[in-house]
Amino acid sequence: MRRVGAERLYYALELLLSMPTWVVVSVYLVNDLHLTPLQLVLMGTAMEATVFLCEIPTGVVADTYSRRLSLIIGYLGMGAAAMLVGVFSAPWLIIALWAFWGLAYTFTSGADRAWIADEAGPENVGRIFLKGARIGYVGSVAGLLGLVALGTVSLRASVIAGGAITFLCGIGCIFLMPETGFRRRPRAERGSALAELRTTAASGARYAWAAPVIMLLVGVEVFMGMSSEAFDRLKEAHFLRDVGLPAVGDLEPVVWFGAFSLAAMVFGFFALGRILKRFEHGGQRVVSRSLFALTLMQMAAMLAFALTGSIWLAIAALLGVFVARDLAGPLYSIWLNEQITDSSVRATVLSISGQANAVGQAAGGPALGVIGNVFGIPAALATGALTIGPAAALYGRALRHGGAEPELDALPTPAET
Repeated sequence: MRRVGAERLYYALELLLSMPTWVVVSVYLVNDLHLTPLQLVLMGTAMEATVFLCEIPTGVVADTYSRRLSLIIGYLGMGAAAMLVGVFSAPWLIIALWAFWGLAYTFTSGADRAWIADEAGPENVGRIFLKGARIGYVGSVAGLLGLVALGTVSLRASVIAGGAITFLCGIGCIFLMPETGFRRRPRAERGSALAELRTTAASGARYAWAAPVIMLLVGVEVFMGMSSEAFDRLKEAHFLRDVGLPAVGDLEPVVWFGAFSLAAMVFGFFALGRILKRFEHGGQRVVSRSLFALTLMQMAAMLAFALTGSIWLAIAALLGVFVARDLAGPLYSIWLNEQITDSSVRATVLSISGQANAVGQAAGGPALGVIGNVFGIPAALATGALTIGPAAALYGRALRHGGAEPELDALPTPAET
């Protein structure tokens, strides 16, 4: 079967993989499976602990063997895990399946951005990331309408359908994904498989350590991971158990949460269009300054969401968090990718960033879950919001430092590693 163009396939994957399956999964976990706040957080913690352990090893696989193979493994595994979550009901098994989902995710983390950077050229990825994120909003709206409509009939069926979409993306990549920009070292220059993995891992770590801006951005991910864990696992429970939902009609909770996500997508789509136009004229400076502003916006909105007793203010704050996070994602990827000039360690360095986020979530998740059980969900959400403060400070320092590249002379050659 003929391979399709890399940029077109990247946009197609953004369209399909942006479908917000977590909207129905989260409601399914609370309404149908009745997971406690601690179980909800432990589910995320199990996933992030797996990501912490496997993020760099799987990133090394992408740098050493194949970005394409890594992505196929990841999409098939994530899809299978999500479908099985819709099949089983025991909390311990759901937590274990989500840990497996985390393992599969690490095969895609960093590999997708490294793949498109190799295929399209690093000089083009800023535009591609922003355009892809905008296309992702279209997929999010289409998937949201379809999955929520199915969820009103059966949440379980909707969860399974969401997993099937990811699984089919993996099948599609087997037949359609090109890989022309990545080159393995010649066999004569390669050692054993273990030696190759060790060499790539050490080179990636040394590269990241030599670049001050990369290290600052990695530090940001630690604190953003701590913050996101409470919000991601407890926002639906906060509405269902503390704030309540609007008394308008007789709508199911899944419909309300779908409507919240839809509204955030509409705002984000147009806001990202403005950022894309500014990026075309202002370049990296627009990226870094926008990230700093969006981080402060996220912290303020998350605090308001945690502390307010007003349904409508809570909805507005929720939308603020959604929009700020969705806009910050591609901007962070652009800024980090601009610091990586060596393609041979790109996926590994990106995975180091992903591991930092997992460290934050795994470290902060259980503590925030305990706070939620003892002092209530609002206390856990507010504590999570405050951990964004150090991340904003690190962004500010990265802005002052500038985009200095690593000292390439200080980096190890494969023989030295």
